[in-house]
Amino acid sequence: MNPAAGRGAGRRAADPVARAFRAQGWAVELCHTERPGHGAELAAQAVRAGAHHVIAVGGDGTVHEVANGLLACGGTATLGVVPIGTGNDFAKLVGTYRHDPARAVARLVGATPRRFDAGRVLDEYFVNTMGLGLGPEVVRAREVNPGRTGLWSYIAPVPKAFLGFRPFKCAVRAPEVSTDGYMMMVEVCNGTTAGGAYRLAPGADPTDGFLDVCLVGRLSLPRFLMALPRVMGGRHTGMKEVTLFRTRELTLCTPDAPLVLHLDGELRSPLVQECTVSIERGKLNVLVAS
Repeated sequence: MNPAAGRGAGRRAADPVARAFRAQGWAVELCHTERPGHGAELAAQAVRAGAHHVIAVGGDGTVHEVANGLLACGGTATLGVVPIGTGNDFAKLVGTYRHDPARAVARLVGATPRRFDAGRVLDEYFVNTMGLGLGPEVVRAREVNPGRTGLWSYIAPVPKAFLGFRPFKCAVRAPEVSTDGYMMMVEVCNGTTAGGAYRLAPGADPTDGFLDVCLVGRLSLPRFLMALPRVMGGRHTGMKEVTLFRTRELTLCTPDAPLVLHLDGELRSPLVQECTVSIERGKLNVLVAS
C-alpha cells in the first residue's frame, strides 16, 4: 500500500482494506511503501515468503512497482489492484476502476486470474504504457503542481507542457513500420488509456501478445487543443498526424538528445539515445473481475 496515494487516501484506506479482505476469509499482511522502488522490494519479499496474491493498493505508480517485483520473481504470484490513485489506468483493465476500496476488495475476491502481457524496455517492465516526448513532459508538469487532484490533475498540465515543448527527432524501427521525423509523442501501449483520460490505443488488448504504438507528428496549438477531446474519446485514429500500428518489438532512437521516458507514468532518464521495446506474452498473472 502506498500511503501517499490519492493525497493520503491510501493511508486512510489501510485498515478498511485489510478488514475487508479478512472478512472475505483472506489472511492479510499489510505493508506500506516508504520510498520510490519500495513497492517492488516488498512484492518480491512477499513472493519469497510464499504469498499467492499480492495486492497493489494505490495508483499506477504503485501497480508499476508491484508488477516489477512480481516479474522479477517469475510472475508466479497473482497481482490484484485496489485503485486509490488519480488516473488508475491499469484498474480499468482489471474491473476495479471507480469502485471504492471495500467494493474493489469484494470484486477481487471473486475475480478470475488471467495472464497479461508485459512490456519491457531498458531492463524494466511496464504493464500499461510507456512513452517519450510530450507524455513525460506532462508527468513532469504534474509533479511541479502536486496539489491538483482527480482527472483535472492530468488535463490541466497538458496545454502548459505543450507550450514549453518542442518536437523531437525520432527514428522508429519495427517490422511493420519504419519512419524518421519530428514527433510530438511516441506512446507504446499494452493498455488502452494513459494519463487517466486519454484513450491513445483504443483497440489495445493486454493479452494479445502485441504492443499498440501511437505516433503523433507535429501539431499547431489550435490543432492540438482541438484534438484533445478526440484523443479522450479514442477518435483520433483518423488524424493525418497520427500513426497507429501493432508490433511485438520496436526500436526508438533520438539522435539529438538522450531519451526521457515514462513507464506507467514513472519518469526515467537513462542517458542513452536508443532503446528497444518488446512484449513478453502472458508474463504476469492478474486478478480480473468480471
